[in-house]
Amino acid sequence: MMRQWIVPEWHAPGRVRAFVTTRPVDMKHNRAVVRAHLPSEPRWMRQVHGAGVALLDDLAPGHVPEADAAIASQPGVVAVVLTADCMPVFLCDDDGTRVAVAHAGWRGAAAGVIENTVAAMKCAPGKVMAWLGPAIGPASFEVGGEVRDAFLANDPGAGAAFVPGEQPGKFMADLYLLGRRRLERAGVTRIHGGGFDTFNDTRRFFSYRRGNDGGRMGAFIWLE
Repeated sequence: MMRQWIVPEWHAPGRVRAFVTTRPVDMKHNRAVVRAHLPSEPRWMRQVHGAGVALLDDLAPGHVPEADAAIASQPGVVAVVLTADCMPVFLCDDDGTRVAVAHAGWRGAAAGVIENTVAAMKCAPGKVMAWLGPAIGPASFEVGGEVRDAFLANDPGAGAAFVPGEQPGKFMADLYLLGRRRLERAGVTRIHGGGFDTFNDTRRFFSYRRGNDGGRMGAFIWLE
């Protein structure tokens, strides 16, 4: 099963482990299938499309935080986010002492979840690398002007990520470009991944906008 999942191609230290599930496993119903490939029960969160970051090492066992990103530094502690068009962002430091994952849809990204996660890693951003996982692609992500305005409010250069759509007042948004801009503004310059489209890749991915059956992909990362 794991051979059908996506393993990031990045230059992470050897003790960093990560993967993203694909359509054969609906995370709502088949968590036991995934659990067999993990060192411990994942630290699930209540995701709210916000910018909160959970520090998993500090959480009491069984506590489910309300957050859209998680950081772990203890071996075997598994951070996870669930997505189905929103962008999962994996992060790790050069020394292999910290890993993180962020749930970066447009709302979370505009609210600063990526920058908050980088800051919460408590290491120099120049020592952090990132990988952008499966998300809706720029040819499929039509948004209203309010989405563009949300990004332009604190980054005028974000306009490059929006192309006028066919309908008046609509834009095609490049979530990957927006994520890269946010990472670079936070000081992270080694950015890998991207290039997926969960909306059009019906074989591999669930998609909220496509009107699927509610399935989600899971993005998992931990230290050995």
